[in-house]
Amino acid sequence: MEKDITILGLESSCDETAASVVVNGRTLLSNEISSQIDIHTLYGGVVPEIASRKHVERVNQVIEKALSDAGKTLDDLDGIAVTYGPGLVGALLVGVSAAKAIAWARGIPLIGVHHIEGHISANFLAYPELEPPFICLVVSGGHTHLVIVRDYGEYEILGRTEDDAAGEAFDKVARAVGLGYPGGPKIDKAAREGNPLAIPFPQGKVRGNAYDFSFSGLKSSVLNYLNTEQMAGREVNVPNLAASFQKAVVDVLVGHAMEAVDTYHYQKFAIAGGVASNSALRAAAKEACEKRGVGFYCPPPILCTDNGAMIACAGYYEFMKGTRSGWDLNAVPNLALGSR
Repeated sequence: MEKDITILGLESSCDETAASVVVNGRTLLSNEISSQIDIHTLYGGVVPEIASRKHVERVNQVIEKALSDAGKTLDDLDGIAVTYGPGLVGALLVGVSAAKAIAWARGIPLIGVHHIEGHISANFLAYPELEPPFICLVVSGGHTHLVIVRDYGEYEILGRTEDDAAGEAFDKVARAVGLGYPGGPKIDKAAREGNPLAIPFPQGKVRGNAYDFSFSGLKSSVLNYLNTEQMAGREVNVPNLAASFQKAVVDVLVGHAMEAVDTYHYQKFAIAGGVASNSALRAAAKEACEKRGVGFYCPPPILCTDNGAMIACAGYYEFMKGTRSGWDLNAVPNLALGSR
């Protein structure tokens, strides 16, 4: 029987300090996340300098808790995986520095992991039977990518946003209508009480690549609508606006994704990232896949948010391929998917 491989995963790319212990890439032993949402809510969004300072304060505690929950010590680890990009450079540096220190002290391999690769890998934790190849839609506050997952660590990007990420658009619209930060969950909640057909917002189209996304025009359309209503002295129905905006985003996301599924004839489709927790997106994607007889995969919300488990999972498959990072591993805030 082959030896079990135990990986500690660290994630600190934005405003969650997270650590997790995963065995053989699929068995989750612990998943500790320290969120800074309450702090950044005061400012209406993430303040990079504050995020970095909070990571410094919390990273050791989060690692210790993840190891304790897993019933492991640093001596039990076979490797340590850490997000090194993309993300906020100061925040990334905290996780990378912690991972380097542990790897050096314990003499174990260090594996740098791409943040988006981590989000994709969350599906492997949620669905032990899932294997590549499949198509994955990654939607979060900073990223919107449509990707073919050819194999573990092997990706082809079909499309991406040309401007705002989907989650960024949610945050900006939520702020504009007074719902506050974080926008995604608040828009989702308000939309449940609204009519998604109440306001005909446009769906962003991009010339050239049929799989690319654009949400800045939709965001501008919402702001113009709010200004028009305000100037006319009319009260805005926030649930209707939230539902209509959300429908415009979801229709584009699912439409582009299903066009790719149909064109490339894949029988498995997954979603990942923070916006993958959105109830309307999950429902629409599931319905579209069922119509096509395509398998649909979506991680539970705790694995959609930034977390160390997804990094440990991705790190395991890189570990098994022989990937090792040097002591010169650094934070790369604009790291492209597929870079090494």
